[in-house]
Amino acid sequence: MSKGLLARKLGMTQLFTEQGTVVPVTVLEADSCHVVQVKTAATDGYEAVQLGLGVQKPRRTNKPQAGHFKRAGTPALSHLAEVRDAGTPAPGSRISVSLFEAGERVDVTGITQGKGFAGQHKRHNFHRGPVSHGSHNIKQAGSIGSTDAARVFKGLKMAGHLGASRATVMRLEVVRVDVERNLLLVRGAVPGHRDSVVLVRDSARSGVVGA
Repeated sequence: MSKGLLARKLGMTQLFTEQGTVVPVTVLEADSCHVVQVKTAATDGYEAVQLGLGVQKPRRTNKPQAGHFKRAGTPALSHLAEVRDAGTPAPGSRISVSLFEAGERVDVTGITQGKGFAGQHKRHNFHRGPVSHGSHNIKQAGSIGSTDAARVFKGLKMAGHLGASRATVMRLEVVRVDVERNLLLVRGAVPGHRDSVVLVRDSARSGVVGA
């Protein structure tokens, strides 16, 4: 059975281990994570738990959403996500960070920071052209189409919008669980800017800590 929760990224800091080494951690806060709906194979065709985070003003919620939250017995929430095969918790109940333990591995999914329009060097790690001997091909991408097809193939790596896409960082170690303040401290960086919402699940990849 899987487990997961929605959390808000508060930022990064560092901790000292018992051995005296510094560990960079990301602080995630899950104070207002509620169970909004429990989906079953009989009614929805699959089993999942819908979670919600972030209490918002009722005027920002339309009528279908307001009815959905009222049926669950939760306040109007701004972010929703699903976790497959997560059991059958009671709708309206709150999810705490006590779901996880220190030393456990988790997968964190979020929306990466938007970088705007970027060239092929920054976006796809292209090499630059020669700088010496009068070359004018320093920042150009090179050939983008063959002479036979006489067109540009779909999916070709070119300049464009960078970031602001869904990404998952896998097998991050849970360093500390603060149940009183509902904080989860995971080792390393997670996708998204400060105050963004991420989905934390138990890792899909098996293995021992430190592997």
